[in-house]
Amino acid sequence: MTELRPRRSVLYMPGANERALEKAKSLPADALILDLEDAVAPDAKEAARERVCAAVGTYGSREVTIRVNGLDTEWHDADLRAAAAAGPAAVVVPKVNSAAEVHNIERALELGGAPEHTKIWAMVETPVAMLHAEEIAGASERLTVLVMGTNDLAKELHAEFVPGRGPLLGGLSLCLLAARATGKVILDGVYNDVKDAEGFEAECLQGRQYGFDGKTLIHPSQVEPCNRVFAPSEEEIDRSKRIIAAFEEASAAGRGVVTVDGRMIENLHVENARRVLALAEAIGAK
Repeated sequence: MTELRPRRSVLYMPGANERALEKAKSLPADALILDLEDAVAPDAKEAARERVCAAVGTYGSREVTIRVNGLDTEWHDADLRAAAAAGPAAVVVPKVNSAAEVHNIERALELGGAPEHTKIWAMVETPVAMLHAEEIAGASERLTVLVMGTNDLAKELHAEFVPGRGPLLGGLSLCLLAARATGKVILDGVYNDVKDAEGFEAECLQGRQYGFDGKTLIHPSQVEPCNRVFAPSEEEIDRSKRIIAAFEEASAAGRGVVTVDGRMIENLHVENARRVLALAEAIGAK
């Protein structure tokens, strides 16, 4: 099985705020997105770019990415060149709508001398992206993660923000299918009301139940509940161990029928159990 890297909690940090960038070093988020886009005013873009690129290597083994400005902005090309030179774990690109755009980003990173470990995280946040999610996800081996941009998607759909996210579920499902079909990681979008802890946790649970690998966050207070929801519980770990043990024992004895807790166990259950244990091990190794 391919090694799993936990990406339960992926926290946006404003690139123009030096104090926030420093605080991020003490937060238990699995990954950080140092943001040059929405969190930075136009007149602060260049200073933020320098600050963020200088900060990339100061977080130890933490997975640190840089969100550049969009492809249609005046800052995009300079952001990509600077990010390529800084060599973060990934460059997060907003509003990716096609495979051709992924190819252009990949070429720009290569021309900028980006190291092999600098991957592409594509934000999918428009109706066009929903309808082309598979071609976007499969466009490049360097693209490893899809990031849902649910705020922009809701805006373009003229949808309301409601509990359960009914208006967005079609797009979320299409992108999940695309990620799984192409072997990519996929992150759920942000939850806007940082004071609504109950609503946030419910949305984390929904995202996990749908199959997301983790969630993007906008406030440090969201990190710990997100980590908890997206991590295997003790009960899941115990059951996974028992499923694997029962299956291996039955296989060694030549028995074709395996049951655990009164339920029939097949290969797919064993594969899922191994994934649960691999994720638990990866979280424990952090």
